[in-house]
Amino acid sequence: MKLNKRNFLKGAALAAGLVSAFPAFADTTLVLSSWLPPRHPLVIGAIKPWAKQVEDATDGRVTVRVLSKPLGAPPAHFDMARDGVADITYGLHSFTSDDRFMRSRVGQFSFLGDDAVETSKNFWNVYTVQLDAAGEHAGTKLLGLFTHGQGVLLSKDWHFDTADQFSGFKVRTPGGYPADLMSGLGATTLFMSSGEVYEKLTRGVIDGICMAMDSVRAFKLDKHITDVMTVPGGLYNTSWFLVMNEGQWDALTPEDQDAIMSVSGTAFAELAGSAWNDADGDGLAATEKAGITVYDADAGVLDKVLEVSAPLEAAWIEAVDAQGFEGTAALAAMQTAKPAR
Repeated sequence: MKLNKRNFLKGAALAAGLVSAFPAFADTTLVLSSWLPPRHPLVIGAIKPWAKQVEDATDGRVTVRVLSKPLGAPPAHFDMARDGVADITYGLHSFTSDDRFMRSRVGQFSFLGDDAVETSKNFWNVYTVQLDAAGEHAGTKLLGLFTHGQGVLLSKDWHFDTADQFSGFKVRTPGGYPADLMSGLGATTLFMSSGEVYEKLTRGVIDGICMAMDSVRAFKLDKHITDVMTVPGGLYNTSWFLVMNEGQWDALTPEDQDAIMSVSGTAFAELAGSAWNDADGDGLAATEKAGITVYDADAGVLDKVLEVSAPLEAAWIEAVDAQGFEGTAALAAMQTAKPAR
């Protein structure tokens, strides 16, 4: 075909039609490694909705692809984001055995509150403003911080009426403060990720679990536990992060960075907290349907929790103060439900 002005304009029009017929590819696709089961309430209720919010906020310039299988073990996920193995990861600070996240323990102590939205938002504010959370997440961009609902003690054929009954009790903990607390109460603690709980419980390796109420349904424990002990404000809690590789973050335009942060930070804390609250409600309903005994901790047990937690809190405050922060003020801001002794 002879190239002339008419044919050139016809070709240009055809090209324009093709462009309008097919959507443009996003400028950036970020890979998020997800280690919880794909149908876990946090994945369905927070991680995937947030990914969609990122796409919407950036007008499709940035998309987040949530993997159905993780790129590594759960405890490795912070390092995976820092080292660029994945672009974005989430996880528990307590899964990392060293002290790099020492100040994050402010979100793990007892008596932080019963509402996951309020506790998660409070954790974001206290940790970022008072305790320089960004400094403990060096090599990444800190996108989110959150907690689950109040931590409870789920058990099989164990019911705690007095503070001296924890001896011989083998309990799964997520590490960190919950492990120290349960050890102080006299239990034998075993660290494992949430995905291992069902097998270890059904095989008799553990007698109980430190988790939130959502786990009854999320991990199908309703036929394998008999009792759930609750504590006002939570027996403990867990602190979680959502982080992005620093290099990938820096490669984004300032416009897209601002757009992503508009749906992250406090907004993500609220999203994750809402997912936990809904899931805890489903878990409680599952306990009722299964005839599982849910009971408040005995006054003597609660006093023991206060007794054991006091030196753990004091040691944390001392360590935080040594780093130049106000540990007492930060912990007081988090412990909104701590009972008086």
